[in-house]
Amino acid sequence: MKDLQEFSEKVIQNVEKIIIGKREEIKIVLAALLCEGHILIEDVPGVGKTQLAKAVARSIGCSFARIQCTPDLLPSDITGLNVYNQKTGDFEFKSGPICNQIILADEINRATPKTQSALLEAMEEKQITVDGSTRKLKKPFMVIATQNPVEYEGTFSLPEAQLDRFIFKLSIWYPTEETEKEILARHRSHNPMDDIQVVVNSEEVINMQKVIADVHVDITLMDYIVKLVAKTRESNKLYLGSSPRGSLAIFSGSRAVAALSGRNYVIPDDIKFLVPFALSHRIIFKSDVRQNSSLISSFFEEIFQAVPVPV
Repeated sequence: MKDLQEFSEKVIQNVEKIIIGKREEIKIVLAALLCEGHILIEDVPGVGKTQLAKAVARSIGCSFARIQCTPDLLPSDITGLNVYNQKTGDFEFKSGPICNQIILADEINRATPKTQSALLEAMEEKQITVDGSTRKLKKPFMVIATQNPVEYEGTFSLPEAQLDRFIFKLSIWYPTEETEKEILARHRSHNPMDDIQVVVNSEEVINMQKVIADVHVDITLMDYIVKLVAKTRESNKLYLGSSPRGSLAIFSGSRAVAALSGRNYVIPDDIKFLVPFALSHRIIFKSDVRQNSSLISSFFEEIFQAVPVPV
């Protein structure tokens, strides 16, 4: 696990050259990468969502593509299509941006449901199907999708089935005043993105993904995860609790967080750290709670208090 901890520090320090004061958020992205999962970032414009995706892709030596989602975007604009070559008399496949390794689906909720669904097969099966022909996507593969929480006009809300495909949901939010001063200072002479170098390669990432399976999760902690998720299904504040995929997200994510911390075993704090990121997009609050942000923020604390921490 020492190699994984060193991997974590190298990537985090590299990304922090441009994403300042957001170590926890970078760690969540790396945990999702090691779990072969995908990230949904719901945040206001201009806080560094695109920069975070580009910096992570460049740090691990992976190909990167940005898909700017708009209402007129077609599924073939994402997956690619077969084009007839008059010289050869054959159809040739022209790959779309989804055939890269790290994908930024910017403002995903501006794309129509049909186009959004073009991402489902790629996210779940790590493959695409065009005209009946299936093509495997190159590993490591991760989709980082963003959406704006304050604009609703001209958007199409992601259905629960697609939200469930994202292992974690996070927000970067505004920096502190001191951090914002540091951001201005770093942009004084050049673009800090030019300082982002490749610190590990994609083969190393694939090997790190395999190591996660060796991280031990005690049976009492598995029971703890199940009880925490079950509490969301019993709460009178929710219309809908988390699916079993929420339990799996916490389970695999906690192993990744433990490994990134240099441990080959999971502790309760790893689980508690991940619960809000793994479950917030898998539950539906009742309307009276949804309009009160303080109630939402205290919801997970109530769950933690209701379920005893295993000793």
